[in-house]
Amino acid sequence: MPKLETIFECGSCGAQFPKWEGRCRQCGKWGTVINVKCQMSNVKDIDNKVEPAQIVDFMGVDANARPRIITNITELDRVLGGGIVPGSGVLVGGSPGIGKSTLLLQVIAITGGLYISGEESAPQIKSRFDRLKLTTRAIKFSSEIGTEKICAVIAELKPTLTIIDSIQTLRSQENDSSAGSQNQVIISCAKLMETAKKTDCPIFIIGHITKQGIVAGPKTLEHLVDTVLYLEGDKNHFYRLLRAVKNRFGSIDEVGIFEMTDLGLCEVKNPSQVFLQDFDSSAPGTVTTVIVEGSRALLVEIQALTSKTYFGYPKRACSGFKKSRLELLIAILSKRLKMNLGQFDVYLNVAGGLKISEPAADLAAALAIISSFNDKPLDSRTVVFGELGLGGEIRPVPFFDKRLREAENLGFIEAICPEAKNKIKTVFALKIKAVKNIKEAGF
Repeated sequence: MPKLETIFECGSCGAQFPKWEGRCRQCGKWGTVINVKCQMSNVKDIDNKVEPAQIVDFMGVDANARPRIITNITELDRVLGGGIVPGSGVLVGGSPGIGKSTLLLQVIAITGGLYISGEESAPQIKSRFDRLKLTTRAIKFSSEIGTEKICAVIAELKPTLTIIDSIQTLRSQENDSSAGSQNQVIISCAKLMETAKKTDCPIFIIGHITKQGIVAGPKTLEHLVDTVLYLEGDKNHFYRLLRAVKNRFGSIDEVGIFEMTDLGLCEVKNPSQVFLQDFDSSAPGTVTTVIVEGSRALLVEIQALTSKTYFGYPKRACSGFKKSRLELLIAILSKRLKMNLGQFDVYLNVAGGLKISEPAADLAAALAIISSFNDKPLDSRTVVFGELGLGGEIRPVPFFDKRLREAENLGFIEAICPEAKNKIKTVFALKIKAVKNIKEAGF
């Protein structure tokens, strides 16, 4: 016979303990651990006669029976892998005010569907549609926060698209913890994903992020959904970058670039021209490099400034560039070129609010520091890219032809870069200066 066993469970995070504790060891909250009686099943009493799982033969499955939903927002469709997959679950994260809700309002205005918000009322959402001059003709709204009721209405209406704003406001009846707790977020997300698969209706879920820049809640949340998107950017700049950190139906290397305007997020068709429109060719310490984001090459401007330090420890500061990488470049320049950077503050900035992570920008950053240190500008029609090794060697980088083609299309006449690992397939009009080490690239 099954027996009742007493356990203690945290009402906030759902953690369970064999005895009562004043403070939950999982979430750190006081007075949330309560007495819970649960029924323990006897393994011997479990009936082994269970129905077998349903088997599907792939020969009878048509993967293209329901095509992807095209939003006509090219940048979003590219990041998703060609449009919204029916029955998929997409988690969208980003800083407060970065434009998550604005982007999804623009999407649902095109596709139509169901918008569910536990944070704003119907008049507030309607005012946002009106401000963005978007139509609401094919859109239904609900302010329900009960997970089971939301799943029921999705199964009944079967909308083209469902927007959940946000997952932290939902509360399931299966758990007594408060909305936004780890258990509630996991249960609610799992139920929404189950509903999406059964109804074949895609669901976009907005998630709040932590100070570390990741979606709030357990990491399990990202494993439950099919796609995880992050909308990045600086509130002090107009541009926003949409990245996919997980995508079961496409590449995670693609990036979408938008510009924040009064009418919402507008696509940036030619980002290279945008990031170089205020380029000052006469300033020392300014170098143009080309980076690859997904399937596109972007030309960006890197600015460096060296200044005599008046303190015991020189300052290293950067924006859009990894500080650890900057310190590594300074050490290489100090060792290989005998530059006395130990008595100079070094500042590095990537113009336009972009964040560069690939090592192909190493050579451009190093030449920008050299240019500022020597107070000698580099030719504005020269583009620079390459990875810098600890021995001062310049290592080759991928997508060699793509980088040179983008630079040539924008009118550059010379490229300082490493030797191509493979034979260059395209004949370029610009002059290619292949360098083996930082001494050959210096000026």
